[in-house]
Amino acid sequence: MTALVCGSIAYDNIMLFEGNFENQILAEQLNNLNVSFLSSSMRREFGGCAINIAYNLKLLGYDSYPMGSVGKDFGPYSTWLESKGIFQNHIRTFDEVYTAQAFIITDNRGNQITVFHPGAMDFSDKIKVSEAEDVDIGILSPDGRNGMISHAKEFFEAEIPFIFDPGQGLPMFNKDELSFFIEKSTWVIVNDYECQMLLDRVNLNLSEVRSKVEAFIVTHGANGSTIYSGGQEIKIPAVKASVSKDPTGCGDAYRAGLIYGLSNSYDWLTIGRISSLLGSIKVEYNGTQNHFFTKDEFKKMYLDNFSSPIPE
Repeated sequence: MTALVCGSIAYDNIMLFEGNFENQILAEQLNNLNVSFLSSSMRREFGGCAINIAYNLKLLGYDSYPMGSVGKDFGPYSTWLESKGIFQNHIRTFDEVYTAQAFIITDNRGNQITVFHPGAMDFSDKIKVSEAEDVDIGILSPDGRNGMISHAKEFFEAEIPFIFDPGQGLPMFNKDELSFFIEKSTWVIVNDYECQMLLDRVNLNLSEVRSKVEAFIVTHGANGSTIYSGGQEIKIPAVKASVSKDPTGCGDAYRAGLIYGLSNSYDWLTIGRISSLLGSIKVEYNGTQNHFFTKDEFKKMYLDNFSSPIPE
């Protein structure tokens, strides 16, 4: 199977605040907020959901097609993708704008504040799902608003099963639009905060949303994840990392595990474990595309953590 990974492609500017946000923000002054966080370090990394997912899939030995729009400053990123053997056939450059930029600051507890400039991402609807051939599965990750809507329609019309992954793009959509995504998708994944927001927006309870898709996946950070499929509620424990350096991109690593597991027709327990392990590996590294392992090394880590091998 071949996956089409629709989503953002961005430069991540990642900063560290050596303190806790809650100690700097006065709850009684939220309507008059004026805060500044001194960052002790800053890195510029290659990021964006589409490439983060494709990068993790590549480490697993699975080639995918990332699809997204980029700007006039994409040159260094393109060189990086070429060095990693990641396909760029469905990445389109728009020379009048910049590539999307994320400015992320993380505190000592792993809480994050993100400012995002979409740039070229707003042109993602100019790229069509039909341009990609031999696609069997897709994922719709955070992207330009119009692009997400059009790509969902195109996936559905092409009868390509896809994961709806609204992520931080969820607030862009109203009740009808979110209901549309749920109805058209095959699987939905959110974190626990996004889960509650999604349920509130569509005015449905968890059971009602679960009934509309083949699986509804909720991640809980360091507390693991839950996969709801049919009548099952499968608890997936988090894999303990030896050190936790940077949570940025852990969700994308988890989503790569979903695609890999679904493409190999694994059961949900195995899929969840693969996804959890990928997230744990990523958190030990700064940035979203700086971790590395071979497929054989991953199989060994899986065996060591779960006392059973990945099915062949």
